[in-house]
Amino acid sequence: MIFTTQMTQLFAVVLGRDKERVTEALLREGVMQFLSTSEIDVEHLDSLSAVKPEVSLTELAEVRQRVEGVLYTVGIVPTRPQEFDLNNRVAVDLAQETARLDRIDGQRDSIRERQRSLQQEILKLEDIRRQVDLYGIDLGALATPAQQSMLAMRTGRIAASQVKNLEKELKGLPALHMVLGQQDGATHCLLLSMKRDREQIEKILAGVGWTSVELPKETLSARQGLFQEISEKLEALGAEQKELQAQVADLVKKEEPYLNTLWVNLRVNELCARIQSSFKSSSRTVIFAGWLASSKKERLSVKIMEASEGRCYLEWHEAGSEEAIGEDIPVAFNNPKALAPFQMLVSNFGVPQYGTIDPTPFVMPVYLAMFGLMFADAGQGLVLAVLGALGAWRLKRNEAKQGLYNLSWLIIWCGLSAMFFGVLFGSYFGMAPIQPLWFDFHGIVAGHAETSSVVKDVYDILSITIYFGITVIVLGLLFNWINLIRGRQWMELLFNKGGVLGGWIYGGGVYIASYMVGHNYKEFPPGRTIFLLVGLPALLLFIKEPYHYFRHRRGYGNENPNPVFILLTALMEWIVELLEIFSGYLSNTLSFMRVAGLGIAHVCLMISFFTLAEMTPGIFSILILIFGNALVIGLEGLSAAIQALRLNYYEFFTKFFHGTGRLYTPVSLNSEL
Repeated sequence: MIFTTQMTQLFAVVLGRDKERVTEALLREGVMQFLSTSEIDVEHLDSLSAVKPEVSLTELAEVRQRVEGVLYTVGIVPTRPQEFDLNNRVAVDLAQETARLDRIDGQRDSIRERQRSLQQEILKLEDIRRQVDLYGIDLGALATPAQQSMLAMRTGRIAASQVKNLEKELKGLPALHMVLGQQDGATHCLLLSMKRDREQIEKILAGVGWTSVELPKETLSARQGLFQEISEKLEALGAEQKELQAQVADLVKKEEPYLNTLWVNLRVNELCARIQSSFKSSSRTVIFAGWLASSKKERLSVKIMEASEGRCYLEWHEAGSEEAIGEDIPVAFNNPKALAPFQMLVSNFGVPQYGTIDPTPFVMPVYLAMFGLMFADAGQGLVLAVLGALGAWRLKRNEAKQGLYNLSWLIIWCGLSAMFFGVLFGSYFGMAPIQPLWFDFHGIVAGHAETSSVVKDVYDILSITIYFGITVIVLGLLFNWINLIRGRQWMELLFNKGGVLGGWIYGGGVYIASYMVGHNYKEFPPGRTIFLLVGLPALLLFIKEPYHYFRHRRGYGNENPNPVFILLTALMEWIVELLEIFSGYLSNTLSFMRVAGLGIAHVCLMISFFTLAEMTPGIFSILILIFGNALVIGLEGLSAAIQALRLNYYEFFTKFFHGTGRLYTPVSLNSEL
């Protein structure tokens, strides 16, 4: 669990006739990350060529994504394929399936076209009704619109045969056409439109032979209730829109069994094609290679032997051996599920190099300790834990939101940490009803703490965080030394600023600072002690640059280098590195004071809200306290989480964690889409 999972490389040769069964066995086990065909360079087998799956991997993925799109429109998320689906895999006729999908899409598109048309009608009528509501036009009496209105109203007549043409031309414009009556083969009409469309409306009316008519009041009065008719028409259009939406949903749900089955089969075939895209083949054999966890070696051997009926050759290479193909070894984490939220934090920074320390088990206590010190309140921590638990409960079975599920669990852990430190400091929603187990954080900040407490003032709180930071930095240095030893990087172990000499200087600096604090900043340690703690390792660092020059630069265009130039270059680089070591470690250590700063800010905010509540009578004081706690939980909780993450990334990880590894991503039935 401390180091990344030990990996083994498999090089395999199987007969071409066993290719499909072996492919299914590899997918069923789902433990192998394959090398690409370009990485497999087998001596004396230049005639090998990449295997082309029966169906294109790209085409399979495109059709699967198309099926997903249809299902997603009605909120259906297809389930991942199971071993049963792999055992019942059938070949996919992409042409036939594409044709059927085209028919489904054609039916959906015809409904959607009608929906778009209805939506345009709805927008037109709503625009007109909005103008009517805004300016209070009495459409019942057909009064002239107010001057400030954006509506224009016309009455006139056209030939009865032109009514449909008029409605067709008005389509797409915010206009309402109402038939008032017919007389002598002509239709009398009322037209409401927007003033801004006057020129376009006039062209349309001229095209259909519109003749403006001043209709008698008796005719106009027959159309009282026009506003109500607009509303009724809008309701009818809205109902039709919902009905069309239901038709689309019914269409997809009717095809749901077929679409789900098709998606699963496409996904299985896609994964098989992805595996086979990593194969190389000759006329009779197939070759492939890849990485897997060493613990899975025996089981995979048995499964390949069974699938090929013993007609195979398997060769195993340990990671780092000369026989292994390639040097880029994938990294697999080996942590229990409880650490998944903290593994997420590590992965966001990067992937550790193979064979190095996985910081996940150490991030958990370090991160939670930082968060708890900055957000120490048992009551507010309980709220965080409950909120996280609700989120985890809702997202538990949602595989598509695994990241949010882990985030919910991180909130639960942070809430528990806040509760723990809240009990230590005696803080419950900013109050102190119970005696603290460690010291009274609120009392110290407010200036009324017990003098008998071990921690008496803010400076003592700052000291706690400084010593905590020193511990974290030293832990990071120890991890770096372990990684360098495992990688046999002896010179870096000694001369790197994060190596033994850098750690020696840092330890000496910590001792000198502690000595000065213990003597009220009035006395330094003895000169010999300072030299041994800081001076000697600083002088030894001077060896680094000359060594690197003669080790790596000799023979690169300068057989007789100038000794003065070498000396000056080494001196300059030595000075720069010493400045980096002293300033870097000093800033890294002092950076942990932000832990105390956020904790003090948290207390000050609560004191402020309690002061406001005391100044406010009645129920409002309670509301202020509720609002204050909610605000502190939201803002301070987020700030503490971010600062704890920042300290882990930049003060802890940078000491030993390079984040340049490649994540182990085997091809399996659960592979990411």
